[in-house]
Amino acid sequence: MNLHEYQGKDLLSSFGVTVQRGIVAKTISEVISAGKELTNSTGSSWYVVKAQIHAGGRGKGGGVKLAKTSDELEKIAGEILGMQLITPQTPKEGKKVNQVLIAEDVYYKGNSKPSEYYISVLLNRGSGKNMIMYSTEGGMDIEAVAEKTPHLIFTEEVDPALGLQGFQARKIAFNLGLSGAAFKDMVKFVLSLYKAYVGSDASLFEINPVLKTSDDKIVAVDAKVTLDDNGLFRHKEFEAMRDLSEENPVEVEAREVGLNYVDLDGNVGCMVNGAGLAMATMDLIKQAGGEPANFLDVGGTADANRVETAFRLILKDPKVKAILVNIFGGIVRCDRVAQGIVDAYKNLGDSIKVPIIVRLQGTNSDIAKELIDSSGLNVLSATAFQEAADKVQETLL
Repeated sequence: MNLHEYQGKDLLSSFGVTVQRGIVAKTISEVISAGKELTNSTGSSWYVVKAQIHAGGRGKGGGVKLAKTSDELEKIAGEILGMQLITPQTPKEGKKVNQVLIAEDVYYKGNSKPSEYYISVLLNRGSGKNMIMYSTEGGMDIEAVAEKTPHLIFTEEVDPALGLQGFQARKIAFNLGLSGAAFKDMVKFVLSLYKAYVGSDASLFEINPVLKTSDDKIVAVDAKVTLDDNGLFRHKEFEAMRDLSEENPVEVEAREVGLNYVDLDGNVGCMVNGAGLAMATMDLIKQAGGEPANFLDVGGTADANRVETAFRLILKDPKVKAILVNIFGGIVRCDRVAQGIVDAYKNLGDSIKVPIIVRLQGTNSDIAKELIDSSGLNVLSATAFQEAADKVQETLL
């Protein structure tokens, strides 16, 4: 589950991470009120207006701007609120901005020059350990830094059984070239950041930039936070942070009915039971010359209602030119799945305008194939994996 920047900062702050203060606003009146509150607390009349969408690269699309007066604040916020913000991480049509974060100015003048760093916490699946990735090149695309100057990216692996050790946090601060008060504050920052990562069951924290202010304080100026859906049962309060308007509506609908669905960009819809079989089916489709349009795991109870719901979800994608149903009947009998497919097809009627290939293997698979073949519907049955692939290829020609 992705969080907005302001939500991510609130979460980090609750674990003791120092963040740039800000107030979220959905209307111009709320923007004006937020500006007055920040001015009263900081004494600065400069503000940063940040569009709140689930995508990076907001600044490149005009979604992050500096306002030097209250009049500029109102004007800029009015331009960003309601705009279709297009960034490298949004769909082609962009995303509508429904709220903005009015943030305080932290680039004030002081005894030293401000510096920006990059810090993220994530899982290194290769080693099975958590990893802190960091760089002196904050405020830039980390991908570009990795490509052009890979020696400026450092990593520190953390054994989840031991947690982040003090010497590791000090090593990070040292590699970032810090000293004195800034060094001590960075050590504290990193320890709190890792504590927040583990304590919230997150799958990614990305802070870009982490700022060393002119008076040597370490502050999170941005916050990209992704929480692990599998850990949400331990954090009921996080569910209220979910912004459904930022998520794919078909994926939202699938989650509400208990289906594991991920929207993709291909032309062949998939309906499978079991995540492993689903991945193999997607590979099969690619080998047949197609592209999977979705990942859909219907689970172990592929009854008529569940199958019909799955068909409805797949058919909402106009790019789908064929549907491949690949079910292994272990606990669930293949003949019951076949009857569910026939019933669902009849219920959906004319809404099904694409060919359907069905491969059912397992308990009563022979009866299932006979049911499909004798149904008189535009459903093609297959027995072998390769046979199913060949029929997918035929439907796409």
